[in-house]
Amino acid sequence: MNELSAPHGSHWMRTAAIPAYPPLTADTEADVAVIGAGVAGLSVAWELSRAGLSVVVLEAHRIAAGVTGHTTGKLSALHTLVYAELRASRGAEAARAYAGSQMAALRHVGDVAAELGIDCELEERPALTYCEDPDGVEELRAEAEAAREAGLDASFTTETGLPYPVAGAVRVEGQAQFHVRKYLRGLADDLTARGGRIHEETRVVGLHRGEPCRLTTESGATVTARDVVVATHHPVFDRGMLTTRLTQHRDLVVAGPLPAGQDPAGMYITREQGKRSVRTAPYGDGRLLIVTGEAFTPGTEPDTEERYRRLEGWTRERFPGVEISHRWAAQDNAATDTVPLIGPLHHGDGHVYVVTGFGGWGMAGGVLAGLLLGSLLGDAPAEPEWVELYDPRRPATVARSAPSVLKAQWDAGKHFVKDRLDTLGSGAGRTVADVAPGSGEVLRLGGHPCAVFREDGGTVHAVSAVCTHLGCLVAFNDAERTWECPCHGSRFDVDGEVLQGPALKPLERRDPEE
Repeated sequence: MNELSAPHGSHWMRTAAIPAYPPLTADTEADVAVIGAGVAGLSVAWELSRAGLSVVVLEAHRIAAGVTGHTTGKLSALHTLVYAELRASRGAEAARAYAGSQMAALRHVGDVAAELGIDCELEERPALTYCEDPDGVEELRAEAEAAREAGLDASFTTETGLPYPVAGAVRVEGQAQFHVRKYLRGLADDLTARGGRIHEETRVVGLHRGEPCRLTTESGATVTARDVVVATHHPVFDRGMLTTRLTQHRDLVVAGPLPAGQDPAGMYITREQGKRSVRTAPYGDGRLLIVTGEAFTPGTEPDTEERYRRLEGWTRERFPGVEISHRWAAQDNAATDTVPLIGPLHHGDGHVYVVTGFGGWGMAGGVLAGLLLGSLLGDAPAEPEWVELYDPRRPATVARSAPSVLKAQWDAGKHFVKDRLDTLGSGAGRTVADVAPGSGEVLRLGGHPCAVFREDGGTVHAVSAVCTHLGCLVAFNDAERTWECPCHGSRFDVDGEVLQGPALKPLERRDPEE
């Protein structure tokens, strides 16, 4: 296969069809309304339904098709290098609570899959964080020690199943990987069998907090509920100002068939070379090698295709003979203090809860959110150390992470101002006729920033370049042909329709002839 000839498309999306659910067309009521139907939203909804509550799930597009449908599908409590940092910033008890909660989520997937008879390709694998540079070895030794102290079956090693040498690695036994869409398909089937309702193509555009809460959808239909869970990856309703405590990154993924005898038999990750993550999945008589990396902030990469070339080149070099058959991309956000945000959205919002900030580890994190909010909203006993650890309102942690928060806001503010100045400079004098086929540019047209895309065949699409979230200017992703906001990660198609929040409204259409 020629370089970069692999089509876009997630392996998980291609290999697990999920029946469509109807949009919401009439007003309705429920005990709990869950906004978002990825792994977090569906896990929360299923746990609450099992607790006997009436639940309605509202998804703007299709279930398990956004971030969840473009994951790597790892169920791991080893999150690169988190335990030494947690022990230093929040103490050994917090590190133990983090490890215990993540392992509980991992085990829960196995229990639920067995209970419901879901064949989701669940496989036990060790998880390893490694380095090739000897300068990183001491950091890995410290992480192995901290992870072991936190309760994980962790060790430091120099031996792995990778076909290239490493300087060292943290290895944690008893981790897992799975096909998340097959798992969530089973969860959705059981949820609806219990009386839960799922509505796709139903974008929520308004939230009135109160007793009860009231949600307004794009179609005008409303939902009245005692409690609301916002599980939209980046919170689309953010009275708690969580935007200031979240950073965005987008990872590229390439994959190709691998003979079963060459399976490295583990889940691997390194922070080196712009991050590299390696795992395999069942694929015919062999395995599918899945490699992730080249992390970047959405809307800041002028040449995403070049990043794909680097990732494919690395994969072919490290795994000779592999031909790339798939490529896709995934987007994640991370809390500035490294710990996800699961719990009440704000001190004044006693009935609105949020799930966000998984930092690339949302499979176990999403299942954990179901366990935690299932207890909090279902009046079941909850692990108090888990509640405290993940509480979005944690003031001491907010104070400790102030430098990271300030940096994130500085970056957003810098884009807000600098991108406008750049448009006045580089975009000045350029017209729609200057935009090449297959490319997109932000131009100054009629005194306003305009995002212009020209199809390969010449058809022009023009929309406002001002993100409808908080007003930053979008930039073009040449590989995925999307407009992306560098401030908070909203993504739009070439006609301005929202692909990913926190933006709720599309970019305004513009007439390219004006």
